[in-house]
Amino acid sequence: MEEFEKPQVSMEEDTEMEESDAVENPKASQKSSSDSESSDSEEEADQNEQLLALEYELSTNPSNYDAHVQYIKLLRRSAEIEKLREARENMNTLFPLSPEMWMEWAKDEASLSNESNFESVEKLYERGISEYLSIPLWCEYLNYVQEHDPKVRDCLADGISKARNLFERAVTAAALHVSQGSQIWDAYIQYEEAILLTIDQSDIQAKEKQVQRIRSIFHRYLSIPLASLKSTLLAYKAWEVEQGNSLDAEPGDVLGISSHVASGYQKAEEMYNARAHHEEQITRQDISESERFQHYMSYLDFEKSFGDPARVQILYERAITDFPVSNDLWLHYTHYLDKTLKVGNVVKDVYSRATRNCPWVGELWVRYLLCLERGLAFEKEISAAFEKSLKCTFSTLEEYLDLFLTRVDGLRRRISSASGDGVLNYSMIRESFQQAADYLSPHMKNTDGLLHLHAYWARLELKLGNDLIAARGVWESLLKTCGSMLEAWKSYIAMEIELDHINEARAIYKRCYSKRFSGTGSEDICHSWLRFEREFGTLEDLNHAVQKVTPRLEELQLFRLQQESKSFTGAIDQREQTLKNTSRERRKSGSSAIDEQPPAKWQKYTSQNKKLHKKENTQGLNLAEANDGEEKEGKVEKKVNEKQMKDTKNTTSRLYKDQCTAFVSNLNITAKDEDLHQFFSDVGGVTAIRILHDKFTGKSRGLAYVDFKDDEHLAAAVAKNKQMFLGKKLSVARSNPKQGKRESLAHTAPGEEASNESGGHGRSVSKESGEDSKGSRGRKRVENIQLKGKNTFAVPRNVKPLGWTNKPGTREEEDEKPKSNDEFRKMFMKT
Repeated sequence: MEEFEKPQVSMEEDTEMEESDAVENPKASQKSSSDSESSDSEEEADQNEQLLALEYELSTNPSNYDAHVQYIKLLRRSAEIEKLREARENMNTLFPLSPEMWMEWAKDEASLSNESNFESVEKLYERGISEYLSIPLWCEYLNYVQEHDPKVRDCLADGISKARNLFERAVTAAALHVSQGSQIWDAYIQYEEAILLTIDQSDIQAKEKQVQRIRSIFHRYLSIPLASLKSTLLAYKAWEVEQGNSLDAEPGDVLGISSHVASGYQKAEEMYNARAHHEEQITRQDISESERFQHYMSYLDFEKSFGDPARVQILYERAITDFPVSNDLWLHYTHYLDKTLKVGNVVKDVYSRATRNCPWVGELWVRYLLCLERGLAFEKEISAAFEKSLKCTFSTLEEYLDLFLTRVDGLRRRISSASGDGVLNYSMIRESFQQAADYLSPHMKNTDGLLHLHAYWARLELKLGNDLIAARGVWESLLKTCGSMLEAWKSYIAMEIELDHINEARAIYKRCYSKRFSGTGSEDICHSWLRFEREFGTLEDLNHAVQKVTPRLEELQLFRLQQESKSFTGAIDQREQTLKNTSRERRKSGSSAIDEQPPAKWQKYTSQNKKLHKKENTQGLNLAEANDGEEKEGKVEKKVNEKQMKDTKNTTSRLYKDQCTAFVSNLNITAKDEDLHQFFSDVGGVTAIRILHDKFTGKSRGLAYVDFKDDEHLAAAVAKNKQMFLGKKLSVARSNPKQGKRESLAHTAPGEEASNESGGHGRSVSKESGEDSKGSRGRKRVENIQLKGKNTFAVPRNVKPLGWTNKPGTREEEDEKPKSNDEFRKMFMKT
């Protein structure tokens, strides 16, 4: 141990110098001695303070890698052997050590121990070479064995066999290293040449056998693409000359050597030339680490194209040594081994190292468990790996879930196939599920992952555990935390139906049909209950379900209409405010046409405007108070018609007769014209599609008109009413806004306000309306005044009587001249 030895030597030299100085100059020596002692004591105090700080840091945060490294460095300086050994062991239990740290550790232990402790140092080297590929560490290991193993050093038969086995291991592990692999081969040849020198000259047969062994190693050496190929060929020729074989060829020429050796050398040279560029890129010192990593990946792709697993693996090991904590690199490496080697200790060893270097990657742990299962590992080993993985910190909860499910999968497979090692039983699966639920439930409420976990658990309780009560308990525990999740209830019901437990399934429906679920889930569970009773229940059961479900569906429908009404009236209020602001600006600029009206006409406009505001403020309430479903839909369509009429009065619009038009409501706001066209593709005959959008926000209002070329296609389209479309149940009806107005009036009680609006369809604008839009603002607002009661003969002459007759009014009727007082008197006399 170099750093341990240096302080000892310096201490002896200092002692001799101090003694000589004391003889020559006693006073000076006393002064320098006191200064040296003071300096040493200060340095020692500072070092002890740093050690205490690092010990405290490691006690509170043992995963601090840098603190471990600094602590070991300080202990090496202070030569505290026992603490140093303990610190290294503690660090290695958490992290793999770098090749340099292993080399330091082995050298330190070798300098302190005698030959009786040779095995302990040898084990350190074995641990070091198992974590990373390092040519220098391998060479140190080989040299240590040759120097300190008595059997190897004395060239005994057992020692020679042991050394050769170790060299062959080194060749397998590192000899393919393009830039440094020659160091292993050179050491191997040097050892065999040393063995040759120990053979007695009289033993010609043994000597010839050893020469042939060395020649064979040279031939293997020359067939591998390494950076030292040319120098190796030169060394081989020189060696052959030493053995008495004359080679007349040039130093770099293959003439004079056997044909198969020459062929192997030429092939190796070609392979090296193809890789020289990649080798140069990954060893450059003037590039960033990210660039070096990309060069490694390109090099790996190049090697994979040749299909030599040994060369690919050695290159992966080189990359891992340079980038030990790259999770992408470990994932690529293990995936390649799974695909090419599939099973074996090599793959298991790589996964073990991967999880030590990147313990925060859940996918590595999952694949490690699968690798152990493929290798038929014992339950003790698999369980230890699983428990170790749970102590790691992953970035997502899904990684923990995947880990638990992988553990359960393995237990299920081994229990089902009866291939376990005699210690497997279903209780282990139940414990794993319970552990997963306890850990994940608080963090994964109302997620598909938690639902999948419990569904899997309940199924295994039935299939493997044969415990129905336990399976129901699994679902009940899930519903306690995920009661608002529709799929949880449906899955619970599906299990009972699969077991033919109809009454139990019905009981679950009774528990959940009135619950509030997201989206259309509340309606879906009601319809699901009705389907269930039609398929499994009696007539009484069906009637009971209808009685329970119908009020709930009406309540939900009313709620939906109220929500639509709020959004609709909000848009109207916004438009009214915009009109007011515009009118105010026009009055200020003197450009308003209303300001030019006579006082009497302005008063009439003001009173009519107040009525219009009253009517608009009550639209949402009238819509929400409707009880009959069809009447509500008619009112919504009627409201759309009015809004569309208002939006188009100031512009030139297309005229739509709506004779073969379907009115579509409850449309998903993300739906496009193409989606609706696809929905009605089986019907055919679609000529136009118009999705209504809010004028101010531009968003879809969930309503649309679809024109068909004839009544036959329209009837087929109406038959698709209540079908699901983009997650919502569509309402499809024949567009007949006037009929909707008549029904609305017919249902209006005496004295109750009837919501009569424009006689034309929301998009059917007459020529008169187009002309009226150019007139005064007062007339435009008056057209929407509501009429109360049943007597409508005294309607002001400038108000269009909405819903007056069953047939649309003609131009002549709308332009009827005002009646005189005599005509009014005659009308009163007739009544």
